[in-house]
Amino acid sequence: MYKPIADGIGVVDGPLVYMTYPGLRFLKVPFPTRMTVVKLPSGGLWLHSPIAFDRALAAALSAMGPIRHLVSPNKIHYVHIRAWKDAFPEAIAWASPGVRERARAQAIPVAFDADLARDAPESWEGSLKQTIIHGGFMDEVAFFHLPSRTLILADGIENFELDKIKQPYRFLVWATGANHPHGQMPIDLRSTFWPKKREVRAAVEEMMAWKPERIIVSHGRCIESDAVGSLRFAFRWAL
Repeated sequence: MYKPIADGIGVVDGPLVYMTYPGLRFLKVPFPTRMTVVKLPSGGLWLHSPIAFDRALAAALSAMGPIRHLVSPNKIHYVHIRAWKDAFPEAIAWASPGVRERARAQAIPVAFDADLARDAPESWEGSLKQTIIHGGFMDEVAFFHLPSRTLILADGIENFELDKIKQPYRFLVWATGANHPHGQMPIDLRSTFWPKKREVRAAVEEMMAWKPERIIVSHGRCIESDAVGSLRFAFRWAL
């Protein structure tokens, strides 16, 4: 169900997905999923990292406004865009850097209509700012909802609550360092951003300059206060 965060922005928590780590293919780690929904001044809806398609959810969102944008923030957040696009063919499917190639390599047919860049397109300019956190394995497009001063991230920060995770997954999450109350990018993914530390620093400094009041994350607990301090801690290795 849609959960409002502030005026014009909310989230929908989706089903678990299962990820594997290199060398631990036998161990499928459960990840919670989350979609962010923004209502643009035009009345249309902007969906960040669409979760698994559900007809009842789609109907509820459509009652709020027409679904206009389906956004992949990085190349591992895109799988469900096809189902939403099939249901709402008039919506624009936005590709993050590298996601087209990733989808082809994974044999997942997704038809993207446009590509995200460092600057916001005219479609949501004035409502959302954006920047790109460059990495070695992938880039992530970070967004900032101006009216609510909300930063929207996918994997830039993960903030799992350990008391909600069973073993052995609890230990794995703890070992990556991506757990509440000090969420950050897990160490395995963080290592792929390290070679582009200078570019990461520039993006993080830009995000901090936006002075966000909260951070919506795709995995784990959202950060509801001291957003700038949380960014500084999560990316201290780049700053």
